[in-house]
Amino acid sequence: MGKSNNTQEKFKSKIGGQALIEGIMMLGPNKGAMACRLPDGTVDLETWDENNGKSAPWYRKVPLVRGCTNFVISLVKGYKYMMKSAEKQMPEDEEEEKDKKNKDEKSGAAAADSTAAPGEEKKKEKEKEGSGYDIFMYLGILFGVVMAIGLFVMLPKWIVGLIPSVKEHRFLRSLLEGLVKITLFVVYMYLTSLMKDIRRQFMYHGAEHKTIACHEAELPLTVENIRKQSRFHKRCGTSFIFIVLIVSIFVMCFVPFTVTWQRIVASLVLLPLVVGISYECIRLAGNNDNLFTRILSAPGLAMQRITTREPDDSMIEIAIAAMTPCIPSDKEEDKW
Repeated sequence: MGKSNNTQEKFKSKIGGQALIEGIMMLGPNKGAMACRLPDGTVDLETWDENNGKSAPWYRKVPLVRGCTNFVISLVKGYKYMMKSAEKQMPEDEEEEKDKKNKDEKSGAAAADSTAAPGEEKKKEKEKEGSGYDIFMYLGILFGVVMAIGLFVMLPKWIVGLIPSVKEHRFLRSLLEGLVKITLFVVYMYLTSLMKDIRRQFMYHGAEHKTIACHEAELPLTVENIRKQSRFHKRCGTSFIFIVLIVSIFVMCFVPFTVTWQRIVASLVLLPLVVGISYECIRLAGNNDNLFTRILSAPGLAMQRITTREPDDSMIEIAIAAMTPCIPSDKEEDKW
């Protein structure tokens, strides 16, 4: 259970984050940061420039369009830094072996082409490693997307399509498909939460939420202040996924097809629209507090009882390290 939040939210921040493997990534209006706890107990911090503020491209600002583009960008960036955080947990002996192998390869390359300048050779090696990593990353994202489509788009429609009495009733069929999707999602997240490594990642997820809540309460980012905050947040990615599942039910009610494969194709074609509407819904829920937005946020907040856990102090320290570089000097840039 989450601890009660003893402080009031004073503003809504643009800063968002993601739990990594033994770390946290935060993205602010102008800066992004990844902080990880290394195997030796030290904190590793990486920062980079971001463009999420007023000067962001038009396709990240226009309603409906921004939902799709921001989702894809977040997906790619999240996977990239998830892989980086995993690499940082590599044991020292494996790292040394990897470095030795790289040195041997470089020596062989230098012997084969003795006329190449050292600076050019290093540049080529970096470009080669970078392109190989990018290919592997995009293949991983593609595999994850295909798995998600199979599990949460194709399978529910196939299961409901086996029930003869609902085949021709598109409203009832859409509702049942949505309920199957939600059930699969909840069961999947619950089963993954039983894994030790995933539980730790969910604890980092809790640290990320609590740190953002502390920042939005305009309190100093200390372990003591953050520990008091709630680990549940309305603008969480878990809530966004739940809203996507709910919106997809309503959108599919307007699809006249009753043949299973046709409904699968229609779901894929309409997915950008569903994501765009869902993004606007979560913005609405994040910016307002009324009966409608509370109902809209309730399923996602309930789901966060699985996807977030109370963090320990060392995890909160990582969240502080990741958050601090992302806070802009101009507070107006930070307002959601």
